[in-house]
Amino acid sequence: MKIVNDSFTIGSNSRNQMINITDNVQDSIRKSGISKGTVLIFCPHTTGAITINENADPDVVHDVLLTLSDLIPQDKRGYRHNEGNSDAHVKSSLVGCSETVIINNGKMLLGTWQGIYFCEFDGPRHRTANIQITGE
Repeated sequence: MKIVNDSFTIGSNSRNQMINITDNVQDSIRKSGISKGTVLIFCPHTTGAITINENADPDVVHDVLLTLSDLIPQDKRGYRHNEGNSDAHVKSSLVGCSETVIINNGKMLLGTWQGIYFCEFDGPRHRTANIQITGE
């Protein structure tokens, strides 16, 4: 069993954004030399998240962000956190900070339309995604 850790930086350019990082994760897998196992993608930020969703139609990303903004508005009355980003913390908690994907023959076993996204909820910022690849 081999374990390889990697990371990469992501730059966002708007407050709420979903950035496709599938190719970045696949590059980490390729560099690791692991052909069979799992990859864990982790977001170490409390106002960011990691998710898997459709990567073919950009309207899906638009719809996800629109729905999250409608459900969790930035200016909700009653927020107590004084940095003005309480909505970003709530969105991050709902979406989650990690995803795990199976690797076979050096490739992630994602569905035909699936991609891995870094979700920015308090941008623009420079962020980090941490990767741990386990296998043989």
